[in-house]
Amino acid sequence: MGFEYMFFDEALRDRFVAFASGHGVVSTVRPDEIAGFVVTLPDGLADDLQDVLEDEYDSIMDEQMLLAESDSDLVSHHATGVTVTLADGTTRTVRIPPPIARRLFEHFTVDEIHEIASAIAQSVENPIDGPLCRKPPDE
Repeated sequence: MGFEYMFFDEALRDRFVAFASGHGVVSTVRPDEIAGFVVTLPDGLADDLQDVLEDEYDSIMDEQMLLAESDSDLVSHHATGVTVTLADGTTRTVRIPPPIARRLFEHFTVDEIHEIASAIAQSVENPIDGPLCRKPPDE
């Protein structure tokens, strides 16, 4: 599947794609179903390279947030989306209220937020009957 990164600004999207390309990473770009663009990077990147790309994305996200907050049209439409992976491998975007999303992004990386949201989605798909403290059957 790869790592997915969300962008609402074309110039920032292009800057991230160029940054990744400059590090030898090929990306794909597609329009998001709601708004903006999704940039996908391949799985299997070296940890240090993934860290460099995450740092650049975090920096760009700070700029994207400032741009969005200065755009009166965008400020009137508060929405934040997190991509989740369902148990069957398909992905969906889940809307999260901006104040909660802002707190998540202050404390977790994009990958960690994806993991948390995916774990929640998979748990909703496969609810646990009975006490939570028992071991799941596949462990």
